[in-house]
Amino acid sequence: MDPIKIIIVDDEPIIRKALKTELNNPSTTVACGMNDDGEIEYRGVEVLDTFANGAQLMAALDSPAEHPMPDYLLLDMEFQGEPTGGIFLADRVHRKYPDIKIAILSGRFDNPLPNEMGRHERMVEIARVVFEALDHGARAFVSKNAAGGFSVENVLRAIESLERGEKYYFNYPVMLTLKEAAELYIKNASQRRTDIAVTDTERSLLLLEAAGCTASEIAVSLHETDKSIQERQKDLSRKLDIVNKSGARIAKALQYGLIDAREIKFLKK
Repeated sequence: MDPIKIIIVDDEPIIRKALKTELNNPSTTVACGMNDDGEIEYRGVEVLDTFANGAQLMAALDSPAEHPMPDYLLLDMEFQGEPTGGIFLADRVHRKYPDIKIAILSGRFDNPLPNEMGRHERMVEIARVVFEALDHGARAFVSKNAAGGFSVENVLRAIESLERGEKYYFNYPVMLTLKEAAELYIKNASQRRTDIAVTDTERSLLLLEAAGCTASEIAVSLHETDKSIQERQKDLSRKLDIVNKSGARIAKALQYGLIDAREIKFLKK
């Protein structure tokens, strides 16, 4: 079988050299699934080229006669002074060459936090970056680090996963953080109140209020008078046991699961 062709983009020369040297080792192979006889099939790996920036990469991809098209692009997430510069480059490549599988390289999330301070912010940051990368064409997050330093095994595991037909691959630190984020979501969901019920009209009022509508605008939308809407708002505040303020009503309604943020249709300026 033909080897899996790879291009590497990283602004750290030592990373480019280490990856190219280890991946181009004749003994380096990737398990790509099983054949009809139930035997594991292996493919070799070939690094076609390495580049330090996006301009060099795009010039190569745009010259197929001189540079063969890769199967995989290993792309540094943080380079040229941009914390997520690789994600924007991934978007350019994915739009123009959608068949190339993109793996983001990063050590940004590998180091454990020394204590609980900042853990929630770390989870939010990782989730935001991961989903932004997926939205821009990335298929894998690969750690640059290992217990004893840099290891090419992280890259090979990602390629093997995608070659087996899995849609995405995440390195352990990202998986661990997403697991913690899921646990936090379940914990928050368990705190929702089930003993408070709102009518369909009250739900509509809360959604309109969350969207930024004034009482008068809500009254028009719900075909009621301004006074009746104001009374409904007071009733909701009493029901939720809060001060009669719009922000508090919206916050409580979201916390208790009475409305879903995805249902809010925000007003345009």
